[in-house]
Amino acid sequence: MTRPVYVIAGGITKFAKAHPEMDFRLMCKVAFDYAMNDVPRLTRDMIDGSSLSYFSDHFTRQLMAGIMVHDYLGLCPKPSRRIEGGGATGGLNIQNGFQEIASGRMDCCLAVGFETMSRVTTWKGNEFIALASDTNFDFPVGGFYSGYYAMMVQRHMHEFGTTVEQLAHVSIKNHRNAMFNPYAQFPARLTVDDVRSSEMVATPLTMLDICTMSDGAACLILASEEVAQKVCDNPVRITGIGTGTDAMRMSDRPHDDVPLLAHESATDYPGMRYPGVHSFRGGRMASKWAYDMAGIGDPREDLDFVELHDAYTSSEIQTYEDMGLCKYGEGGSYAASGRAFMPGIDYGLDLAEQPTVPVNPSGGLLACGHPVGASGLMQGVFALWQLQGTIGKHLGDDTIQVRDARRGAIHSHAGTGTYIAVSVLERP
Repeated sequence: MTRPVYVIAGGITKFAKAHPEMDFRLMCKVAFDYAMNDVPRLTRDMIDGSSLSYFSDHFTRQLMAGIMVHDYLGLCPKPSRRIEGGGATGGLNIQNGFQEIASGRMDCCLAVGFETMSRVTTWKGNEFIALASDTNFDFPVGGFYSGYYAMMVQRHMHEFGTTVEQLAHVSIKNHRNAMFNPYAQFPARLTVDDVRSSEMVATPLTMLDICTMSDGAACLILASEEVAQKVCDNPVRITGIGTGTDAMRMSDRPHDDVPLLAHESATDYPGMRYPGVHSFRGGRMASKWAYDMAGIGDPREDLDFVELHDAYTSSEIQTYEDMGLCKYGEGGSYAASGRAFMPGIDYGLDLAEQPTVPVNPSGGLLACGHPVGASGLMQGVFALWQLQGTIGKHLGDDTIQVRDARRGAIHSHAGTGTYIAVSVLERP
């Protein structure tokens, strides 16, 4: 049996194109100090160790950056560990912190992550990110990740009739939500025409279909039940974690029946070739295992919100399906239906349905930015604040507060679906 694990505080820097006034250590300290100020009864000596995440040594030009942060925060000689897993780095970091507490090794663990992507040019940054593909096979013939995701969404459009207008709905939603989030890098009020007329990157994906490179840091403080009750008035419990994987090279991925979630049946997917290049098997399995652990039967009814990895508008649509918010093949119509939107916000769209499970109320990676090692932790911070009911306190505006939220999920994704981490958080 594992021990209950709680999140007691979180902190974040503003995600920005560049933070020339701060190096990676100071960014992490800004996030850490914010979290510590939220739990004044917690002292530094009560923290048993840290879990550090950053995607690439190349951006910072510094090996062993994790221990440098750990030392800068005054945590030596306590244990620390670096976590790296591509775009899923931050989400995997949270799960590593969970395991430290659940195992009994620690009673309180700091999970902190960062990225300093502005230290290189955009072209060089894309090259570094592309090194997360198979450099002996995919990278020489495929190039940058926008090309891979363009290929995947072209197949999704061919298989299921997904449209570019449906992709644009994701961008409109997430950038509009970010207008109420002062930590976001790219808040904006957009139209379908704005998204489609922005510069084409890889057909059909435009600049406004794709997240931006960022500088930023975020952290969560995780604790045992005993510590949480001692120092925090409104802790949030992590009730489920799941990590799915798949072959790095998409051509190596086998095809089989769709792994079913509890609310699905085999008759939902007659003859479907799965996962093809339109779906993420790792995302489906991460969701399934997290849901099983958390006791979720139907995520459409049991989740109040989701913060998911939307590096591309297309990947948000694919992830709706992987996480069971709709059936495979229905992600495009789900995106345009209104069900993933926030209530009470004017998006300038004619939405046929009312919101049911808001997705990326923070603005997601599309609008917040994507400092890779911090992105999954950013999702965790906003999920914590949602479940504590403190969005207004932390953001100065409660427009994107999901009312009476009791359970939410966060989803962090690497490569073309090689590592995917899903965690479920609940308000006790």
